[in-house]
Amino acid sequence: MSIKTYRLGLLLFTGLIVNACGGGGGSGSSQNLSQSSSSQSNTSSSQTDFEKGIFSPASTYADMCGAPRSGIDSSTGSAFPDGQGTFVDENNWIRAWSNDLYLWYSEIEDVDPESYSGSTSAVLEYFDLMKSFETTASGASKDRFHFTYDTEEWNAYSQSGVTAGYGAEWVLLSSSAPRKILVAYTEPNSPATTGDANLARGAEILTADGVDVVNGTDTETLNAAFWPANTGETHTFEVKDLGSQETRTISLTSASVTIDPVQNVKVLETDSGKVGYLTFNNHIATAESELISAITTLSESNVTDLVLDLRYNSGGYLAIASQLAYMIAGPSASGQTFELLQFNDKHPSTNPVTGNALTPTPFYSNSIGLSESEGSALPYLNLSRVFVLTSADTCSASEAIMNGLRGIDVEVIQIGDTTCGKPYGFYGLDNCGTTYFSIQFKGVNAKGYGDYSDGFSPANTTAVEGEPLPGCVVSDDYQHALGDASEAMLSAALNYRSTSGSCPALPVAQSEMRNARSASANTLGGAMHSTLQRPNTPGRVALKRFNH
Repeated sequence: MSIKTYRLGLLLFTGLIVNACGGGGGSGSSQNLSQSSSSQSNTSSSQTDFEKGIFSPASTYADMCGAPRSGIDSSTGSAFPDGQGTFVDENNWIRAWSNDLYLWYSEIEDVDPESYSGSTSAVLEYFDLMKSFETTASGASKDRFHFTYDTEEWNAYSQSGVTAGYGAEWVLLSSSAPRKILVAYTEPNSPATTGDANLARGAEILTADGVDVVNGTDTETLNAAFWPANTGETHTFEVKDLGSQETRTISLTSASVTIDPVQNVKVLETDSGKVGYLTFNNHIATAESELISAITTLSESNVTDLVLDLRYNSGGYLAIASQLAYMIAGPSASGQTFELLQFNDKHPSTNPVTGNALTPTPFYSNSIGLSESEGSALPYLNLSRVFVLTSADTCSASEAIMNGLRGIDVEVIQIGDTTCGKPYGFYGLDNCGTTYFSIQFKGVNAKGYGDYSDGFSPANTTAVEGEPLPGCVVSDDYQHALGDASEAMLSAALNYRSTSGSCPALPVAQSEMRNARSASANTLGGAMHSTLQRPNTPGRVALKRFNH
């Protein structure tokens, strides 16, 4: 059983995930939860009789598997720890673990583990019940972030940014006929950008494997085409490129795609000085070195402001969020709290996963060894404000950047739409080949603030849902490339800067933007997922679908 901490986020379809996902610093831990003896992994538990409200330690059932893995774990080089057990043992582990660590454990209905014990899929159904079903002030689900991953797939993605797919991130602008699905952005050197495919932002997909995307009813075929289950699958698409009236047909073969988390690093010349811009799409390990390179470039260019594009960034390693926040603020952040974790009332002063005393995550001023040699001093911009481009997919570790900087009085100017609202995080824990993510803590900034469960919202509208920040509501603009000064969000940020705070007219479809936030589980005909992002996402679904 292995543990890593993450701050992952929700992936929605509008314009569209640390080691503690969403909230804990450091590089994670490999120790087992409350597991004092490895011998427990080799003998099936006999404690399967259900007594409501009575819990044995999670260690009693750890690594007792209905279908044990065999062989060597490629991520550790050691044999899998799985012992022969039952699916009831797996459910008992989930039940005990959740009762101990889940942030809102008192809101979980205690369900008999034997009720969902016939298969691995039944175990996953049981896990789906081990959560709060309460709502926030806006009516949104309180826990929208409960999900699992196949451990092997999760390790490949989180450690190296490798995931199966085409390297095209889809955005579904309308989930009911007539539907519209576009390319939001692409990964370099991926099937989407090489050969005859040559897909780019704004391209519209009209058919998939012969099925009409706009009005078709065969959602099974559409799902299989847009989100292939395996590498090596070939699917055919009819495409209309941005600015073209003609269509063309392309074939895409799914492959292992390496995510490029930092893109479009630019220096924009303005009448009042140089403005830095970068697209930051994912807080994965490889982002550490790429962010250091990007900020070094911008620092050496003497930029006086930064536009940080987080519109598609659903979260990831909190430690990277802390590093980037330091690189924005500079030495003034040294020694200050970036985020403090708060666990449930069973663990008021000790991190129950690591066993360490609860101390604040600082603004990291040095590299920590995720993808850069450990200990090197980080470059910085020394800014007193930052412009952040957001959408409903800006989540978790991305929101932590905003909240952490506000905690030390760096002004955050928000351009775009309300963020997802996830001041929470978890330690991903593998058991029997599934990595479980269940909310375990809340993060607060240096001022003790972390109550943004309905997100952050630009304050130039009466329709503010979350914590209001200075800035402008602006729709995503698929008619321009990311980083193009004419793209609507970036243009609004530059205009806000040059005019001391003026905003463009509110989007006519602002209500649609809001509806999109509450429709994160929307489907095409009840089956085709409407999100467009990559693995760091809540929701137990196929790896490429990222529905929550």
